[in-house]
Amino acid sequence: MPETDLSLLINAAQAAGNIAKDFFQSDMKTWDKADGAGPVTEADLAVNTLLEDTLREARPDYGWLSEESADTDERQSKERVFIIDPIDGTRSYISGSTTWAHSLAIAENGVITNAVVLLPMRDMLYSASAGNGAQLNGDTLSTSAQRDIASATILAAKPTLDQKHWNSEAVPAFKRHHRPSLAYRLSLVAEGKFDAMFTFRPSWEWDIAAGALIISEAGGTISDKTGAPLRFNGLDPRLNGVLAAGPALHTSILQQLA
Repeated sequence: MPETDLSLLINAAQAAGNIAKDFFQSDMKTWDKADGAGPVTEADLAVNTLLEDTLREARPDYGWLSEESADTDERQSKERVFIIDPIDGTRSYISGSTTWAHSLAIAENGVITNAVVLLPMRDMLYSASAGNGAQLNGDTLSTSAQRDIASATILAAKPTLDQKHWNSEAVPAFKRHHRPSLAYRLSLVAEGKFDAMFTFRPSWEWDIAAGALIISEAGGTISDKTGAPLRFNGLDPRLNGVLAAGPALHTSILQQLA
């Protein structure tokens, strides 16, 4: 029987994890990307090569979008596209923290159909396929039932507390937490460990794609910062911010945003 897209992503993520663990906490080469795009390591590139070789060999008719590959318009002509972040949270990876992840997704006509987020150092494998729910290491995930933003625990960076983002006189007094990997933040909300996550900055598709399906399949709602549905494989692969939470809390937060 042919390997399913989800099984393909899971196996590829696990192989990527083995490579990343070999480089982890070693004297690996690191450098800064051009235009302030952040750091990259030889591990990022080794993982990207492994994933591109493995996934494109298995699905040669799929397009390719990855943080660590040169982008071309070839993917625009493809019905299905891999959207990949070889190591999400590279700064965390370099520092020796364990909160980095591999983020792998497949989009079909702009909608994510299969997704995997793997944290190799924590043995945490989040996965989802459209219509079949979301899992963490095989256990079913569900977003929280929190409705009140003032009582919510929310994963967000400090700039989201700027008054300009909110339509009230004071920023809502939610409990703010942070994790460096956007894919991990989304997965934690899907797991119900946190009530919501948001970022108001333009967000790269490869940081969001896998987590977006995991959130949705866990019963949550995800949109851009205006409430518009997310579409993937855009010519410019950036999203207009991201807001993810259980349905009631998502509505509540959206109503309070400027």
